[in-house]
Amino acid sequence: MQNLFETLSHMQSWGIALTRLGIIIVLLWIGGLKIVPYEAEGIVPFVANSPFMSFLMDQPQDYRAHMNPEGKLIPENKAWHAEHGTYTASYVIGAIIVSLGILLCLHPWLPQAAAIGSLLVFGMALVTLSFLVTTPESWVPALGDAQHGFPYLSGRGRLVIKDVIMMGGALVTMADSARAYLRRRDALAA
Repeated sequence: MQNLFETLSHMQSWGIALTRLGIIIVLLWIGGLKIVPYEAEGIVPFVANSPFMSFLMDQPQDYRAHMNPEGKLIPENKAWHAEHGTYTASYVIGAIIVSLGILLCLHPWLPQAAAIGSLLVFGMALVTLSFLVTTPESWVPALGDAQHGFPYLSGRGRLVIKDVIMMGGALVTMADSARAYLRRRDALAA
């Protein structure tokens, strides 16, 4: 048993590397999907209700009447989203998310950039978690079942709550990149 724990105690660098890789994959994949209409339409409730992001849309208060179920084509709704900034907002958000993923990829060469990227990912996750407060669709609606509202997370709410993990991972990768930068700086100064 002692050997097992000795081995496990030396896995931290692997864990940090896997955490960084996981964050990069999520950022690049989810950020990249923001150019696809279904993904853009899916984030509308979050953006429209957010005090930090609703300015990205024209008439965010009217989104409910124009929601498309994933995979369903309703041309009138797509036209509304195109006219009122849904897709443009999603492109901007996607570009930011992909940029953060790229910053984290720079860790081997520019750890200081990766540290700043991780700090920004922490902030992004914090904004995402604010959706639990600002977005009514984060909670199971009162449609007759006794289990609705807080603490019953809807599918959107379950998606959002996972950003607690993103926040923790961002802090781990931020600290690791900052240490790498300081080691490199000190080695060059010596």
